[in-house]
Amino acid sequence: MPEVTRFAPSPTGWLHLGHAYAALFAQEKAAGGRFLIRLEDIDGTRARPEYEEAIFEDLAWLGLEWERPVRRQSEHFDDYRAALKRLEGLGVLYPCFCTRREIQEEIARAGNAPQGPDGPLYPGTCRNRSAEERAQRMAAGEPYALRLDVAKAAGLVGGDLEWRDRGRGVFTARPGVFGDVVLARKDTPASYHLAVVVDDALQGITLVTRGEDLLEATHLHRLLQALLGLPVPEWWHHGLITDENGKRLAKRDDARSLRSLREAGWTAERVREVLGRNDG
Repeated sequence: MPEVTRFAPSPTGWLHLGHAYAALFAQEKAAGGRFLIRLEDIDGTRARPEYEEAIFEDLAWLGLEWERPVRRQSEHFDDYRAALKRLEGLGVLYPCFCTRREIQEEIARAGNAPQGPDGPLYPGTCRNRSAEERAQRMAAGEPYALRLDVAKAAGLVGGDLEWRDRGRGVFTARPGVFGDVVLARKDTPASYHLAVVVDDALQGITLVTRGEDLLEATHLHRLLQALLGLPVPEWWHHGLITDENGKRLAKRDDARSLRSLREAGWTAERVREVLGRNDG
């Protein structure tokens, strides 16, 4: 079966060398198959048209070719709402009315709070609120997020879930690594975790290539796939491009943006050479 891979940037800043590596890596692994671009623009407050245009310009300059049309998350909110409805039907979602400050205060009171990849885990304050209280607060218009009751969800699935990374081997999923994660907010129908799982399934992705900083997220994604009855791809979490201090590149680091490098006289061939991707 032909491989289907994707490069899925967010149009919230200029692409840098790390993005170039990820895009070239994804295209390389799709050799003889299909290579897709997806715009993860669900954050409407930060996504901008000029960044989207620059993404296509930078990728074309690198010599990449991809299928059209490009999937934009902002055009597919109904897909995420349908997934949320299914999860709601399973009884694994609950509304969370906590503010970030309240969560921080609760964690501080708890002392040695359990830790996840992104810091202390949500303490579960809203998990056990009564249905009556939830309904009253929602009817009153209080802002809320929808969280996944990860323990209940894992119990529904039953047994171990496995996933395979082609560079690292087979993993047994640890679904609770991020705790009760937010899957949606009142004004945004999906978090990254939900949207990426739904998108990869709908686009028929067979191999998810992405940076090793997202490896831990795959444990949660495997659980969501099981709950939603979605096909399970394989993954390949590659290394990250870092600066001279070993720090991962960020969009705010404009000196290493592809746009700036091109203006400084770099060629696409030089970028490929620096990144060790000379197969294009």
